[in-house]
Amino acid sequence: MHSPLPVLGGRRPGWWKMLAVAMYMALLACLQAQELQGHVSIILLGATGDLAKKYLWQGLFQLYLDEVGKGYSFSFHGAALTSTKQGQEFIAKVLESLSCPEDVAPGRCAELRGQFQQLSQYRHLRTSEDYMALSKDIEAQLQHRGLREAGRIFYFSVPPFAYADIARNINSSCRPGPGAWLRVVLEKPFGHDHLSAQQLATELGSFFQEKEMYRVDHYLGKQAVAQILPFRDQNRKALDGLWNRHHVERVEIIMKETVDAEGRTSFYEEYGVIRDVLQNHLTEVLTLVAMELPHDVSSSEAVLRHKLQAFRALRGLQKGSAVLGQYQAYSEQVRREQRKPDGFHSLTPTFAGILVHMDNLRWEGIPFLLMSGKALDERVGYVRILFRNQAYCAQNEKRWVADQSQCLPRQIIFYIGHGELGSPAVLVSQNLFRPSLPSKSWKEVEGRPGLHLFGRPLSDYYAYSPVREQDAYSVLISHIFHGRKDSFITTENLLASWVFWTPLLDSLAHEVPRLYPGGTENGHLLDFEFSGTQLRFSQQQLEQLVPGPGSAPKPSDFQVLQAKYRESPLISAWPEELIAKLAEDIEATAVRAVQRFGEFHLALSGGSSPVPLFEQLATRHYGFPWAHTHLWLVDERCVPLRDPESNFQGLQAHLLQHVRVPHYNVHPMPVHLHQRLCAEEDRGAQMYASEISALVTNSSFDLVLLGMGMDGHTASLFPQSPAGLEGTQLVVLTRSPSKPHERMSLSLPLINRARKVAVLVMGRMKREITMLVSRVGHEPKKWPISGVLPSSGQLVWKDPVKSFCDGDTSFVGRAVMEVVQTIQVL
Repeated sequence: MHSPLPVLGGRRPGWWKMLAVAMYMALLACLQAQELQGHVSIILLGATGDLAKKYLWQGLFQLYLDEVGKGYSFSFHGAALTSTKQGQEFIAKVLESLSCPEDVAPGRCAELRGQFQQLSQYRHLRTSEDYMALSKDIEAQLQHRGLREAGRIFYFSVPPFAYADIARNINSSCRPGPGAWLRVVLEKPFGHDHLSAQQLATELGSFFQEKEMYRVDHYLGKQAVAQILPFRDQNRKALDGLWNRHHVERVEIIMKETVDAEGRTSFYEEYGVIRDVLQNHLTEVLTLVAMELPHDVSSSEAVLRHKLQAFRALRGLQKGSAVLGQYQAYSEQVRREQRKPDGFHSLTPTFAGILVHMDNLRWEGIPFLLMSGKALDERVGYVRILFRNQAYCAQNEKRWVADQSQCLPRQIIFYIGHGELGSPAVLVSQNLFRPSLPSKSWKEVEGRPGLHLFGRPLSDYYAYSPVREQDAYSVLISHIFHGRKDSFITTENLLASWVFWTPLLDSLAHEVPRLYPGGTENGHLLDFEFSGTQLRFSQQQLEQLVPGPGSAPKPSDFQVLQAKYRESPLISAWPEELIAKLAEDIEATAVRAVQRFGEFHLALSGGSSPVPLFEQLATRHYGFPWAHTHLWLVDERCVPLRDPESNFQGLQAHLLQHVRVPHYNVHPMPVHLHQRLCAEEDRGAQMYASEISALVTNSSFDLVLLGMGMDGHTASLFPQSPAGLEGTQLVVLTRSPSKPHERMSLSLPLINRARKVAVLVMGRMKREITMLVSRVGHEPKKWPISGVLPSSGQLVWKDPVKSFCDGDTSFVGRAVMEVVQTIQVL
């Protein structure tokens, strides 16, 4: 039963007194809380730059709009090297242009903008004295107004080379007092590779604590990107059984631009599209999709910890994991803007497609496709998770219903922006599930008849867009103010990303990107496809073997060509034909060896050149006698076998995990013994030699596959090598001029005992050494490859489609124009 209401005028006079006291105490608490929140000073360094003008001042104004009246007071300091008078004029002009969201009345907007202008000032900051003066001014303002300092935010909208001096001045002269926090905001690029990123991180770490640094990747402020983790969390029940390798077919993470790099070529020449977009924006998005979902997604620490685990699960990239392009006008723009000579041609990619895999149970074998480029046909960004379709529908397609038919594509798309939809969105195929999104911030998209996205009409999706669109920088500035670290890049995550990307960038440094005209004229020139861990353009690049007038010949116009090279058969062909031909010959040799001897002993080199061959053997040769094949290594780097640099790890990733070779027939080199790498006293080379002698008849492999380096080395036998070029040792320890320096290798005498030897030469960069080696004699100390000469049989090919002849050495070139230019084919 409810108590009776109080009666005014006498029955319960004490009730009103108690209510008044409670209301007074609550109001006092609110006022005290407001006062206790304190004052925040925000210093924008580089306040007159383009980023500040386009985004940062508007973001700071939006922060003021969101927080005004909630207990904090603010002051905004625009700082730069510009003179005081010019800086003040610039800031005044920018502040006049600031805008409010649509739901703020014009009069109220003008009032708030006026307040913000009163709180904003410009000052010249260069020396430590300037920073000390700024700190004293902030302290004097606090004392004058009787305010408590909550904290200071320094936003570094300046080039990274200026970070160290600014950081030193802040640390020595402009830190807030005890009890107040400091947050420094850093803009990319955060280094050029792992080493430079580590150096920059170490330098900044000497001035600031990790909790004080907020590295910005503005993509994490994009509304569709920021929704990935909340979406996964709010739809756990529906996604738990779907978000894995058993149901996902592939993941696409895409950012396309129509603009080119004109006006920015100095930056682009240093960084290129991979460093500019893929290493940061797209990789961050990848981790949000692939990471294990924490129990509490609101915990910054848990999110960052799980992201780091995702970084560490990324499988190392090979050269074959990438395709590169460059729009045709780029080199001319570089020549003009940087005053390069007329003959200058840049190798900087403006387009890249990358195939990424994760080494964990959830995503094993699932391709993640990352792609970005300039001068493309549209401006759009999205993340697309495409699910496997294992259904068959007996009804005619016309009777399929979007929310019922399992035969229609099933996909989830985080639409980052632009494109045909024109705004951020989350799309879920209706035949998956009806998603749950926060109704206060996301609304259902209104129908747009005729609009198709990813092959289906918009009506096939549950589609949601933000109630109010927000700029990414406004979102991130709010997160900085509230100390939300999960929207930013920690030092650990930054370095983990560079560990992943640096080896690929190094391997691609001299690759020639495919030229494309730009815009809609690109047609299908940049389409690519993947097989295993290899990515390649769908259309073969047209290249002329002999320059001259008329149209360039197509690959189909030429067959595998035969000639002589160092008195041995030369097989020249387009790369795909070459690999297919070599794989055929290896299989035929293996079948014949098993028929005659019951087993086949194959010794394989490492590196990137044989990767397409491994994948060809794994995916196209189902009659290969793997059960009777012994696999040996020609050479190995002195690293743990699980290391991405390990030749055995490459063999495992590209071949062994796809075929059924008995584990006791796989013979890795013993480079890691007694927790040491290639120590002489561990006698690893002698152990491998003994194993070969015990299992391989006469220590004569059935086939040895070699490569050739640009210095003429083969296996890990290098010019002027003190070991392995002659003598009786079968396996030797050697030293490479490049890292990792320590190697183990089969010796040249052992290689020459083989029944067959093939030398696979791939890549344009090998053209000069191939031409040079074609003219030298037997000089293994100078050119180790010249010492490869099997001791038995005649060096001939019987037929381009048959097996190797006994005792032959076959130099296999990438294409005629890349190997032996003197061969006439037209």
